[in-house]
This record gives sequence, C-alpha cells and structure tokens, in this order.
Amino acid sequence: MSASSRTVRPPASAARLVEVADGVHAYTQPNGGWCLNNAGILVGGDGVLVVDTVATEARAVRLRETVDRLGTGPGRILVNTHHHGDHTFGNFAFGPTTTIVAHEQARTEMAATGTALTGLWPDVAWGDVRVVLPHLTFREAVTVHLGDRRVELIHVGPAHTTNDVVAWLPEERLLFAGDVVLAGCTPFNLMGSIAGALRAVARLRRLDPVTVVCGHGPVAGPEVFDRTEAYLRWIQEVAAAGFAAGLTALEVARDTGLGEFADLLDPERMVGNLHRAYDELRGGEPGRPLDVSSVFAEMVDFNGGRLPDCWA
Repeated sequence: MSASSRTVRPPASAARLVEVADGVHAYTQPNGGWCLNNAGILVGGDGVLVVDTVATEARAVRLRETVDRLGTGPGRILVNTHHHGDHTFGNFAFGPTTTIVAHEQARTEMAATGTALTGLWPDVAWGDVRVVLPHLTFREAVTVHLGDRRVELIHVGPAHTTNDVVAWLPEERLLFAGDVVLAGCTPFNLMGSIAGALRAVARLRRLDPVTVVCGHGPVAGPEVFDRTEAYLRWIQEVAAAGFAAGLTALEVARDTGLGEFADLLDPERMVGNLHRAYDELRGGEPGRPLDVSSVFAEMVDFNGGRLPDCWA
C-alpha cells in the first residue's frame, strides 16, 4: 500500500472561507500540503474574479458552488497563477462562459503537461479532471477591473515555475501570491529558479502588502517573505558547499538534514530545490527544464522510499 493511500485526506467540505477585505475572500484548504492549495474569490457588482482552482473534481465543484453563492453578477473571470494541476485542474468546473487568464507560458506548459500530475498519486480520487487552457494570456502584466476594484496581474517568474503570476490589489494592499511564497510549507522551485524566487520575493516585498494569501497554507502577513527568503538562501548555501565537495543533491540532503526548517510541510522538496540550485551553480538558465521524474524518485528515496503524502 502506498503512503498516499494511508493518508487521511480532509474532505472538500473542510475548506475554509476567510474574508480578507470587503468582498474579497481567501478559500483555504488545510493543511496546505501537496495538492491542497488555496484560491481567491473577489466579488464585484457585475461578477466574480477567481484566483486559481483546485486539484480534484469534488473540490472543484465545491469551490464553484461557493463562488456561485457569493457571486452577484453573471461575469466570471478565472486567473491561474501558474500551470500546476492543483491550481488548474478545476478550470473545467466553471464552464465555457468563464474567461481564463494566465501567463502565456502557463498555457504552453498546461498543454504540454496535461494531467500528468494524477500519475504521481494514482490513489487520489481525482474524478473527471481535464485540462481547460487559458483564453487570454499576457507576458508581463495586465490589469483587470472588477467594478471599482483594480486587480493587477504581474508575472514574477521564474520562481516556483517559469510562469508565476500574482494578483495584487493595491487599494487593499492585498496579495494573492500563488506558490511563489507558501505559509508553513516547504518552498518548491524545481521547475523554476532559486535565484529567481529570491528576486520575486524581493519584488513582492516592495509592493508592501498587509495581507498575503499564499498558494498553500494559512492567510499570512508580510512576515511570510522572511521565512521564504531564509529557506531559499539556506538552500543556496547548502548547495554551494555540496557542489564544491562533489556530492550529489540527494547526498547533500541526507547529510545536512532539515535544520531550522524541519517544521515545514513536505520536507522532501529539499531534494528538488537542491537540484535546481546545482543547475544554477553550473550556469543553467532560470527555469531550464530538468528531469522532474528522476528528481521526484530521489524525493521518494529521501522520504524513506515512500511517496510523499498527497492530501487531495
């Protein structure tokens, strides 16, 4: 029996709705581990803007029902902060009249990756998830007007991926950060960049948000930037020492341990982060494709030969 089949998964009904500003809600899914991401629901006079969907059919239906209860108008805009399936598989639940917005590279990656994520954890009840690609893409930034509210969509990658987008509400000083920053969870930059993530976090800090809704974990404040930066710099230091000693990323992870970051969920991500840091030490371009399958196998090895728990 796999580790994921032994996991007691919280039901879709365990999601929490937190109003973080007038008419703006964080839809959080505790505990925030693998594939239990957050979404945002912004209500305007003529409709709703949703930031990200969720990983499974049951969770997507639950999110859509929540949106429909809150929404006061017929318009639906859906923003995908990046291409990963836990943030995009639920796109289908919002129907063909919803306009899906994402970075141009997110559309490319979604089309190329498909539903491959489901193969990593076959015991999860994914349901009838499918890939619905963004209709509107952009390269650097675009502003959405939801009634009188401005929502600035800003590309800040490569960081977690090549195509990370955040949703910034300047009047409310409220940031939906996607997976560029995570609250209580180990950062994961295998498909993006360690150095790029540090640049992205510095950029987000300059926005001076009061409230940060991360892609996973509880609603936070700007202190979440400190922990993320500390972890990423630690990864760079550990990688530099291991690289100089001729050790593999997996050997370094085993020898070093988790240190002050042992409390973060999904610690096996350290192996993937070290692989990305090693590639950058070799001069690799930020976001350059790496062999995700083989690195994931090393993450399983680091995890005692068990699949990481997928909570979806």
